[in-house]
Amino acid sequence: MTHSHTGRTGPVGSVYDSGPTSVQNPLPTASPVETAKILAEVELPTISKGPIIRRPRMVAAVENLGLEARAVTRMQTIAEKYGRGPIMLALPGRKMSMVLDPDHVHRILEESPEPFATAETLKRHALKHFEPQVALISHGPERARRREVNEQLLDHNHPIHRMAQQFMPAVREEAQALLEQVDTAGGSLDYSTYFKAWFRLVNRVVLGDSYRDDEQLIELMETQRARGNWAFFRPVDTDARDEIHARIDQAVSRAEPGSIAAFMNEMGTSANSETSREEDVQQIPQWLFAFDPAGMASYRGLALLASHQDRLDAARFQVDEEAQADTPMLPLLRATVLESLRLWATTPMILRETTREVEFEHGVMPEGTTVLIFAPFFHRDEKNLDFAHRFSPEVWDHERTRDEWPLVPFSAGPGLCPGRHLVLLLTSNFIAQIVGQRSIDLLSHDLEPGRLPALLNNFSLKFHLSQR
Repeated sequence: MTHSHTGRTGPVGSVYDSGPTSVQNPLPTASPVETAKILAEVELPTISKGPIIRRPRMVAAVENLGLEARAVTRMQTIAEKYGRGPIMLALPGRKMSMVLDPDHVHRILEESPEPFATAETLKRHALKHFEPQVALISHGPERARRREVNEQLLDHNHPIHRMAQQFMPAVREEAQALLEQVDTAGGSLDYSTYFKAWFRLVNRVVLGDSYRDDEQLIELMETQRARGNWAFFRPVDTDARDEIHARIDQAVSRAEPGSIAAFMNEMGTSANSETSREEDVQQIPQWLFAFDPAGMASYRGLALLASHQDRLDAARFQVDEEAQADTPMLPLLRATVLESLRLWATTPMILRETTREVEFEHGVMPEGTTVLIFAPFFHRDEKNLDFAHRFSPEVWDHERTRDEWPLVPFSAGPGLCPGRHLVLLLTSNFIAQIVGQRSIDLLSHDLEPGRLPALLNNFSLKFHLSQR
């Protein structure tokens, strides 16, 4: 029977306590042919782009071949056939499930880490290459302790970080240095130039001003993340991993004023600190990792603004209006970054793993099942979202609720990215310095406002900046 993918409401089931087991009442399973199509059209392009660090050539290939749009279409076809799901994939020796229903997205993310653990097996094997004790792949009391450290240091619940005023000089100085470099190059801005400027800012904010030009740490992180792309297929380079941790530990010890490393050092001396110094230090590689896709999102945000003059004018108005603020909020530029993440998800596959059997309306999911939430399917589903392929920053005018369609650029629930506000603070203010001082023309792509592409290759985006 074919079920509609529209207007699905009602109870979303409960954690399995009694009654039929996953053997007696299994979830529907995709046929071997359907499973092969999901693997080939949804999972393979996602993996080939690089789940931990992007592979530029593969990103270009996926963009040029239109594979991202094909992945969304495949998921729509599966959802039309199976309805609410979830469905199991026909994989010998491995339990894996695809989520098809928006209510189930909310449920799974809200019921993390029990019974939907964030410490999914493939994720653990990928991240152990540079951060084996990070909260994201921890469980139980260890996860709770490490998560609390992240939330405190990143000021999880506050749109304006408590150290924001100390960050703003670095934002202005690095943006100005970038603009001067672009002017010297005749107004040309490419992603490599932008990325280097962005990470000079990131290094200063996270580690301290003296780490501004620490390209060795960036290279170490990139090498280990590239190994992480292969998860358990590559052995861990423990020497390189230890070097990353040692360099970060040194930054925490130096505690340079105005850096989060100094905040960590101060917090570590508190009697209330329950995590070890080693555990604390291993949270920082995750931040450096996450600031990479944040740079992608902000750079793509420039492309959105350059292609929507009315939005660019409105953003400049807000920049001018908040010019005297110590820490500008810049809601439209924050929404621009969120829209960049919705339109071109930097975490396209959200992973969870069941810690016990879990009951859904149409069956029971086995313990130890990898649960896949393909974010672009929900973000770009034109059958349910009239703004699916448009730049629509207004959808972020309020905190989205459990009753709304799941737009999850930073995940959601207890696994919500603890650094989301810091990312939006830094990206919006960095962009503000660029658009506030320069005219911006997109040279490399012709973005049609009413039908934005399913993937935008940040590595090939090129702009021309000129004096306003």
